[in-house]
Amino acid sequence: MNKRLKTLLIKTKRQVFSEMVGNNPSLFHGEGYDFSELREYRIGDDIRKIDWTITAKLQKPYVKLFHEERELSIVAACMMGGSLFFGTKRIKQEVVTEVAAIVGYSAVKNSDLFTGAVVSEKVENIERPTKRIFGVNRFIEKVDSFNLLGKQTDYQDGLQQLFSRIKRRSLIFLIGDFLAPVDISLLSRKHEVIAVIVRDRFEEQPLPLGDVHLVDPETGATINTNFGKGSVAKYKKLIIENEQALYRHLNKHRIRFIKIYTDEDPFGKLVKLFGKGV
Repeated sequence: MNKRLKTLLIKTKRQVFSEMVGNNPSLFHGEGYDFSELREYRIGDDIRKIDWTITAKLQKPYVKLFHEERELSIVAACMMGGSLFFGTKRIKQEVVTEVAAIVGYSAVKNSDLFTGAVVSEKVENIERPTKRIFGVNRFIEKVDSFNLLGKQTDYQDGLQQLFSRIKRRSLIFLIGDFLAPVDISLLSRKHEVIAVIVRDRFEEQPLPLGDVHLVDPETGATINTNFGKGSVAKYKKLIIENEQALYRHLNKHRIRFIKIYTDEDPFGKLVKLFGKGV
């Protein structure tokens, strides 16, 4: 594991395990929990189940009891194509890696099952469900070291394979830049899907660069061209059209989404998505 990745994981662990305290025990909570009643705290009870409001009123610790507690199945599916090999602050692949780490550590902290998947034109890798930090770290290393060059951004077959391989109903974080059209409707029929859109601001608000030498990270093709004001205007029009089509698709299928730029803190944005304060 390289030094940069080690630093990233240390920071992410600290955010997930140290900064989420009090009323925020995890990034997400088990929606399968069915509240039953309150009873006085007993030695050995999980302190995360203490009802602090009732405890303060009665001056004795009380815990919440639940009918049939069911663990969540959390999936971080990283859509890895050549377009992620870009960034002005840091490349998008690094942000995808960090988001996947936050999701994985949050699942472990909440004692939920975590599954990591790398998707391109096919499912490149899918890890066995785990509740251990070691399993999360193993997956994160694969995402961080994944060779993007030459990988196409046509994810449809890969997402179809992912649908077939995830048997249990899950909360799926679909992480990528979503620059290419993608149909998530099949996944959303069976699972709860959250789209995490990773972008660089320059992709949406480019500046005229004049004469440039461009390389397509998907095909390796190169071109010498002039990226002036006219080119910028045409490009922005295409980006806007792509965004409108993407948002229509997500809203139609009731898929929650969030956009994270390469110069932003992914942890803070994800916390806001779930309506929590740190």
